[in-house]
Amino acid sequence: MHFVVSCTDKPGHMAVRQANRAAHLEFVAANASTILAGGPYLSEDGSTMIGSMLIARAPDVDSLRKVLAADPYARANLFESVTITPWKWVIGAPSA
Repeated sequence: MHFVVSCTDKPGHMAVRQANRAAHLEFVAANASTILAGGPYLSEDGSTMIGSMLIARAPDVDSLRKVLAADPYARANLFESVTITPWKWVIGAPSA
């Protein structure tokens, strides 16, 4: 099953994001079978990262939550909110 994960950073936490960015990117690479695509949300002027969006694949939401709990961003308490929504990949979907 696919999911969209939408994370909003806590206000004023850019230093937390920057301090954990390299470890987060390593985590994403190590979990490429679960985290298929993603990137940061940007401020309206495009100059500041303010959150994250991921497309993920997991058997169920609980399995995905366990993976995401190990993300350095989550462990550093960067996010003000995280939503996980089941999603059907239609346009541009990779072959099965």
